Amino acid sequence: MKRVKKRQQLSGSRSVNGSGSGAKREEHVSWKKQKLVDIHQALNSDPVDIETLRRAAVSEGGLLTDDVRRKVWPKLLSVNVFELPAKPGKNVRENHKDYNQVLLDVRRSMRRFPRGMRVGEREVLQEQLIDIILDVLRRNPQLHYYQGYHDIVVTFLLVVGERMAIAMVETLSNHHLRDFMDPTMDSTKHILNYLMPILEQVDPELHGFMLRAEVGTIFALSWLITWYGHVLSEFRHILRLYDFFLASHPLMAIYFAAVIVLHREREVKSSDCDMASVHHLLSQIPQNLPYEQLITQAQRLFVSYPPTLLASCAALQSRKSIAISSFQDFQMSTLQQRPDSVLRQQLHQRHSTNLDLLPANNHSSNTHQLIKMAVWGLSATLGAAALAVAQTAMDWAPDFLLQLF
Repeated sequence: MKRVKKRQQLSGSRSVNGSGSGAKREEHVSWKKQKLVDIHQALNSDPVDIETLRRAAVSEGGLLTDDVRRKVWPKLLSVNVFELPAKPGKNVRENHKDYNQVLLDVRRSMRRFPRGMRVGEREVLQEQLIDIILDVLRRNPQLHYYQGYHDIVVTFLLVVGERMAIAMVETLSNHHLRDFMDPTMDSTKHILNYLMPILEQVDPELHGFMLRAEVGTIFALSWLITWYGHVLSEFRHILRLYDFFLASHPLMAIYFAAVIVLHREREVKSSDCDMASVHHLLSQIPQNLPYEQLITQAQRLFVSYPPTLLASCAALQSRKSIAISSFQDFQMSTLQQRPDSVLRQQLHQRHSTNLDLLPANNHSSNTHQLIKMAVWGLSATLGAAALAVAQTAMDWAPDFLLQLF
């Protein structure tokens, strides 16, 4: 008995000594579970609770997994996953003015694909990437391709697949990215011009140093126009920032650029006060940034120094941003979305009606009955599945349904 009691005491002492780390792990797991529950409830509200989804995307950890992103990202952009555009046809590349440039950029984008991916698989994705870009541009002649655009598109392709990427990139290009897609760089320079006024408000000394160095803002160009996809090596960091930017104002990417510069204040002030030195320092973005801390800081700066306040700066008065001016209407348009369960049911009802209207004969009747059974079976399966299974099933359900019909 004494030995048993002694073992129990030792076991108890170990649990006490390790209770700190154990409690933290449990708290972390519990926090993630609660966040997933909140996201699930928001997705299934009618209308969808977009504000909760935005908060989840911005708050610590972002959307946590790619399965969750495949459900939430479309809602943040008001994309109906049951009404996706068709896959681009073979003629999408014919006589397209941007084809050669897109081809070159995509061929050079090998580092944007996961390490260890088979060559054949990567080549298929690169072909899809070319088609997505050209298809969006073909259907939106007001949009103009820029080098770096493919870095954004490939992120969506890798997470949500070809057809959903087309729908999401098209919406994004007409809103958040709209200023970058003008025929000239004037609108992009206008967005970059917000950087220095933010720095001036927060750290006048650092702002003055950069003015004396005449470094300008060109060092942040690739950060801005690729949403940092081109300059960060870890895909998980890119995804975390995409969660943040998709749920935020179009200018949030430039606020994030400001907090990176502020984070490196000591390095900047310790360098030689000349354009070459400061530009070289800032253009080499660190890979070990404290992303959660910087995201929180960028949010605070946006609240403290909103674009309307910064716009009083002379450099920002001469041009109007399409992305900024249309953002409020875009946000409002996302608020009345139906949950996927309702959209799925509506799709089922439409196709059932269409099938009933088709001419009846023995062969077609049997075929139609099989299709109906497939749809009903799929709907029932999805309705009865647990959240984790439903998340996975819905990754392929929209494509599968649309292929059936």
